[in-house]
Amino acid sequence: MTLSTLPPLRWTGQAGGRVLLRALDAESGRTRLVGGAVRDALAGRPVSDVDLATEFEPEEVIARLQAAGIKAVPTGLAHGTVTAVADSLVAEVTTLRRDVETNGRHADVAYTSDWREDAARRDFTINAMNARLPEGEVEDYFGGLADLEAGRVRFIGDPLARIAEDHLRILRFFRFHQRFGAGAPDDAAMAACTARANDLMALSRERIAMELMKMLAAEDPAGIMALTVENGIWRPVIPEFDGAGLARLQRLVLREKQTHTAPDPVRRLAALLPADADIAAGVAQRLRLSKVQRQRLVAAASIAGAGPNVRVNAHFRGLETALDWLLLAEKWQPEAAGTLANYRPRKLPVSGKDLIARGLQPGPEVSRRLQALERDWAESGFPVDDAALESLIERALRND
Repeated sequence: MTLSTLPPLRWTGQAGGRVLLRALDAESGRTRLVGGAVRDALAGRPVSDVDLATEFEPEEVIARLQAAGIKAVPTGLAHGTVTAVADSLVAEVTTLRRDVETNGRHADVAYTSDWREDAARRDFTINAMNARLPEGEVEDYFGGLADLEAGRVRFIGDPLARIAEDHLRILRFFRFHQRFGAGAPDDAAMAACTARANDLMALSRERIAMELMKMLAAEDPAGIMALTVENGIWRPVIPEFDGAGLARLQRLVLREKQTHTAPDPVRRLAALLPADADIAAGVAQRLRLSKVQRQRLVAAASIAGAGPNVRVNAHFRGLETALDWLLLAEKWQPEAAGTLANYRPRKLPVSGKDLIARGLQPGPEVSRRLQALERDWAESGFPVDDAALESLIERALRND
């Protein structure tokens, strides 16, 4: 039954959008906007992705797109998905599907022409709506519109059955409650997620990390992380999360707001973990984080090496690590955030050749004394005048 209408979508009136909709026979309802695009448009949020579902099977989708002069990229044919590129518009077009068999990690699917059957395989009611284009009339089979208006995230049907189909839905439930929920979470969903938390152990750690990072990237993830940690959701896969980590995360989020620092999921993950480089490295490996993320997390956890001078920290460890240390420190220095904001990298205006010219013998000792000189130079405020540099050089040469 048609329940509502989407607000106008700009892309449907653009040349690429009009050609795409004609090519896929959208006016007859055989291709519609689905999922998050419908949900976000109804909620008044920006629609970043264009996801379409269609009755046409992938081969016909490709043929229709190409006949209309639209680039068709077979990005996910195994799942019935073709990417359409029409001028500046990029849309994912997926054939209607029904589940044949699921095992908690992936599903074997078959194509269908039944829109309700396709909607029924989705996770939450707010994600199961579709909209006819270009008018935007919404089709809602499971009460998603009412749930969206009420700030309620509900599984479609039996929550335990939905989780059995895909264990990642445990984490998705909390992420969507974080974004769209109002008040306490749905009782049935909460009970099912808590009861089946051990199912997360069957998932790839990359999928778990992806959901975790999305949660931590939210404006304020402290509340949802508290809900998950206190109910033991993470215990099977990240037992290091505890009440102390929640307190550090809450403190970090407050400091980010005070200093107008952009949220950073890796820094927030560091807050949730003990300040221990070995623990951070172990969690990063377990979650299969990228090399860059792993290095960042370990550096942030090495906060014991932080000194009181934030500019010195930035000089030797980099601005990113210095900012992490500042925001994660037990002792808060809010005024230091401005210092880092104005920090510019500096290069020591003295070289090993300068020390050798003063009589120091070439060899490893040159490097050792140059490092000591650079430390003194940084802690002295990075002077560049000749008298200050001469004093530092003399001190380095006297250093035994």
